Amino acid sequence: MKISVITAVYNSEATVGEAIASVAAQTYPDVEHLVVEGKSKDGSLAAIERAGHERMRLMSEPDDGIYDAVNKGVRNSTGDVIGFIHSDDFLAHNGVLARIAAAFEDPAVEAVFSDLDYVAQADTSRVIRHWSTGAFHPWRLEYGWMPPHPTLYLRREVYEHFGTYDKNMRIAADYDFILRYFSQATGKSVYIPEVLYKMRVGGVSNRNWPKIRQKMEEDMLAIRRNRVGGLHTLAFKNLSKVSQFLVRPQHS
Repeated sequence: MKISVITAVYNSEATVGEAIASVAAQTYPDVEHLVVEGKSKDGSLAAIERAGHERMRLMSEPDDGIYDAVNKGVRNSTGDVIGFIHSDDFLAHNGVLARIAAAFEDPAVEAVFSDLDYVAQADTSRVIRHWSTGAFHPWRLEYGWMPPHPTLYLRREVYEHFGTYDKNMRIAADYDFILRYFSQATGKSVYIPEVLYKMRVGGVSNRNWPKIRQKMEEDMLAIRRNRVGGLHTLAFKNLSKVSQFLVRPQHS
């Protein structure tokens, strides 16, 4: 079973090398790492080429934002299972993809996800937030549940059936896709109660009030479009983040 890992890159010179290295270090052998670089204005392309490994393929061309880039990655990937690693982030250890592959050994499983740590930009050993969602149950969608998108691995057939990401959304297309899939899913999903992904704080959706407002508006559009709830869903989704600052993982 081949796993495709997609990394969309734009102006991430300082961190993309670590993201790529964390994939290169994986012990699982059948991995394709597709890096989609959007003609960055900094030294990202050179950093990618320095960190490149034999399982990596590079696409470097202009795109229309991150969701356009990840859609290109999905279309051009060849794996049986597809996942993502953002250019500012990294996999938690070198056995992550082996852990995910083991969960997919059951042919009835079509989605696998895990816990995620938000870590400090300057010191990635310092955990700021810990995101642990627990297992999926359909009723939980109405109360703001979603798995951390970077931890979500899906069989290729899921994208073939449900489509890819709405690039007209600039921030919340991942939430929209998650609602689209999980509100209609008939296959099994597996929750791995372990931190498999480390994300640096300071993502685009949290940079300033206009971005926060835009994300809330897009979240609400996704909720209505996928008919999973209403304003209470958005409220629960945002309130759930409070506990992420209070709970620390047992292992990192």
